[in-house]
Amino acid sequence: MKMVSAALAVLLVGSLPALAEDVSKAPPPGAFKAVSSLVKLPDFLPGMGQLFVDPATLPAGPFLAYDHDGKLVSTIYMLPVKDFNPDKRFDDLASPGGNVDHVSVYYNAGHPGVEEPHVHVVLWHVAKADEARVAK
Repeated sequence: MKMVSAALAVLLVGSLPALAEDVSKAPPPGAFKAVSSLVKLPDFLPGMGQLFVDPATLPAGPFLAYDHDGKLVSTIYMLPVKDFNPDKRFDDLASPGGNVDHVSVYYNAGHPGVEEPHVHVVLWHVAKADEARVAK
């Protein structure tokens, strides 16, 4: 799994196109909805921020994550573990927030909205030190 995660992270950093709409401030335009309005989750999740998603893209996303000031900090994909197999590719993941500073990849056993085990792929649009903007 570590090898798959590392390969996915390298692929993402080098090949993500940005979407045309400006999503730098919350709430984002278009079909994005606050995740807290779709499932039973708080408005702000420590470590992630305030999340918005286009419901049509569930469960994978992208989820746009904002800090307490409404500034975009990351784009998150929640990729089902069952999809990590030789027949599935994740080479068309977009980075709506534009430039990616670094990538975090970690396992999640499931939560409201994405109940099945999945992998969080976090495309950070801020420097590592600025991740603290969503820590609390």
